[in-house]
Amino acid sequence: MLKGQIVKGISSFYYVDTENGLYECKARGILRKDKITPLVGDRVKINILDEVEKKGIVEEIEDRDSELIRPPIANVDKALIVFAIKNPNLNLSLLDRFLVLSEREGLETVIVFTKIDLDSEKSLKSIKNVYERCGYNVIPVSNVDNLNVDKVKDELKDSITVFAGPSGVGKSSLLNEIDEDFKLQTGEVSNKIKRGKHTTRHAELFKLEFGGMVADTPGFSSLSVDDIEEDELKDYFIEFGDYGNCKFGNKCIHENEPKCGVKEAVENGDISKERYDSYLQLLGEIREFNSRRY
Repeated sequence: MLKGQIVKGISSFYYVDTENGLYECKARGILRKDKITPLVGDRVKINILDEVEKKGIVEEIEDRDSELIRPPIANVDKALIVFAIKNPNLNLSLLDRFLVLSEREGLETVIVFTKIDLDSEKSLKSIKNVYERCGYNVIPVSNVDNLNVDKVKDELKDSITVFAGPSGVGKSSLLNEIDEDFKLQTGEVSNKIKRGKHTTRHAELFKLEFGGMVADTPGFSSLSVDDIEEDELKDYFIEFGDYGNCKFGNKCIHENEPKCGVKEAVENGDISKERYDSYLQLLGEIREFNSRRY
């Protein structure tokens, strides 16, 4: 059998990249019987049905290192969370929501702030400081000035990376700066569907010329935190872990409890109040959902 990786899935067809080229495959019936659905990013073994037409069948799926539900993709290593510093205006609460979802999936997370050439109020420095203190790598980028695009390339090299962020922040423009081949693929899709912008309807992996792959997806297509438990949320605000000297230990939710290390850190300025407010907002959403559910 030939080893490869699924780089695109449309309906029941899976396109597997191998050392011998790209094969269009169906999944073996036993996989469907066992309710195993192949995902883009899966490392698989295929049997060749037709070498000339490049047809095959997926026989085995190797163990996954990671699995995203929304979008459905496997073996992603890293998430680049992309937000503009201006146009659209930066929504830190929304950024924190993206970070929570990325942390929950166990991905290495990098924050990219685009359009910093528009930062007339010079707000980037303080915002960057907040997230670097949390432990995140933060990369300010300007496509206009070609600033720090090379640093983004370094993050993508030899990894499978998913880009996530709201529309209009410049994700496609950044990808076009990173790799011209990606720009051609985007243009071809746009011409084919006769739309003014690239619209992704399915997950797909694209190889980068300098090594690594980009998962071209709609990003985290659902930003709901409904399936996160109350006592679980605090684990996804990674800076909280440095201030766990709470009276109630790991059972502390860092809200109304006395002698809470996290609340003390907020009062002392060691944890950003904006981040803590985002935490309380998400905690409230989770509780509201649970009250409706039960």
